[in-house]
Amino acid sequence: MEDTKEILNWYIAAGVDALCAETTQNFLQPKESALHDKEEPVLQQTNFRPATTLLAQTPDSAYINAQDICAKAQTLDDLRALMESFEGCSLKFSANSTVFGYGNPKAEVMIIGEAPGADEDRIGEPFVGRSGHLLDKILQAVGLNRDDCYITNVLPWRPPGNRTPTDSEVAVCLPFLHRQIELVNPKIILLLGGSAAKALLNTGDSISQLRGRVVEWTSANGKVFPTLSSYHPAYLLRTPAQKGKVWGDMLRLAQKLAEI
Repeated sequence: MEDTKEILNWYIAAGVDALCAETTQNFLQPKESALHDKEEPVLQQTNFRPATTLLAQTPDSAYINAQDICAKAQTLDDLRALMESFEGCSLKFSANSTVFGYGNPKAEVMIIGEAPGADEDRIGEPFVGRSGHLLDKILQAVGLNRDDCYITNVLPWRPPGNRTPTDSEVAVCLPFLHRQIELVNPKIILLLGGSAAKALLNTGDSISQLRGRVVEWTSANGKVFPTLSSYHPAYLLRTPAQKGKVWGDMLRLAQKLAEI
């Protein structure tokens, strides 16, 4: 039984929250043969790890709970505390840190990536690894720095092994991102990478299709925010030939910021 518990705990830590089989099975129900064997004891539920209330819910229910929780946050500090206590996303149990946003809480420019990496998970701050250092240089090229901006991710917890997050993991975390945007109230949002852009804008367009144009995002309270999308710094580290396109995106960002 202890081995079974260890395996289940490992699956939960890895982000697995459902088991699939060809037919439904109740693993706590003793086998039929055991019911007729008086010498074999009937299995009893022992000291299993209790299911986390929100984690045991469907993604839709967890999303609604996240929305309700976020509505209570009146400041970014409130939201951070609520996020750190939230247990509706399994990614939290495999991550080392809850990586909240960083920077000026009244920033004119808000920058959003997809998820923390290994360095971010270790330090607890977004964009602090190689991608973060490159982002700093990109911002400096148009007269900005990370302390002037507000920087965050769609997901506050690192997916195990930097795997691609599932749609349900993204959906459950979106209310926290939406509330961050409302509280910071930036003049413009810069979305880095196709995953971040698709998550916030709820679009199937690729990053190549989104680049070069302003797309408006409307919050739940009716406020309209202009967004610009560009390649993620991690992609530029692998494909430096695309840096010229990002330079054009940043010039467009500076121009748009000056117009607002």
